[in-house]
Amino acid sequence: MAWSRAPRQLMDLFAECLPDDPRIQQRKMFGYPAAFVNGNMMAGLFRDQVFARVAPSRRAALETAHGALPFEPMPGRPMKDYVRLPDAIIADEAELADVMTGALTFTAALPPKEKKPRKRL
Repeated sequence: MAWSRAPRQLMDLFAECLPDDPRIQQRKMFGYPAAFVNGNMMAGLFRDQVFARVAPSRRAALETAHGALPFEPMPGRPMKDYVRLPDAIIADEAELADVMTGALTFTAALPPKEKKPRKRL
């Protein structure tokens, strides 16, 4: 599938729904906006999708209630702990913000990601 830009409205919504927390760093992943805490990615955009790293219990609830799917940036290659949020959640700004808060809580509890040393050429 060809690369496509995330819709501006979705990028704005994503930024608005992130918790106001100084631990969150925003940068690009896969060429799209993403949010990180302690060096670990907590949520982001991919094409016209929003994904988040959530606790297993939250992921199961999202799958049951909304039919959420695992986040797969490449078909058949799901990313562990990440879920692609369904349109029903994206359409509800308060619920999207709640999922982002849960993603922050879950991801912040993980050990900080250690930076790998740069390889010299």
